[in-house]
Amino acid sequence: MTDHKQEDSFRVIDRRPFTAEGELRPEAMEEKEREAKREERLHPIGEAAKPIAPPPAVDLPKRSLPFENLVRMLGSNAAMVLGAYADPRTGQPVIDPEAAHELIDMLDALHEKTKGNLAPEEDTLLLDLLGKLKMTYLEVNQAVAAQAAPQSKAKTRP
Repeated sequence: MTDHKQEDSFRVIDRRPFTAEGELRPEAMEEKEREAKREERLHPIGEAAKPIAPPPAVDLPKRSLPFENLVRMLGSNAAMVLGAYADPRTGQPVIDPEAAHELIDMLDALHEKTKGNLAPEEDTLLLDLLGKLKMTYLEVNQAVAAQAAPQSKAKTRP
């Protein structure tokens, strides 16, 4: 039975780094050296903790009023040939779907080629204008096709 008691016993190890007199224990010094070696193996000196620089701030492009004016000018011309404005000589709206298509394609190309280089306001302006022009273009094309259909039927009748 005494053998069994010895197996169940436990041992107390003082892990405080200092003695009662305030001196560093030899075991504590050895432990510190082992930790330093372990750290050195994990992080070699060449790979010393380098300060991590924050990523450079992303500079947003600045608004360009001439660019916005160019977009508005192309948009106004497209709207004009989609019937938004009347011809001053005749008072009738000017409808030229082919010219409108060309101007919308120009704005699309401008958006594609400047992607990532526009200020948020410029991008929004261009996308909104393109969306409105494309919707108007579809509506005008449908109206032109609807007007052309009855006329083509009338021409085929004897």
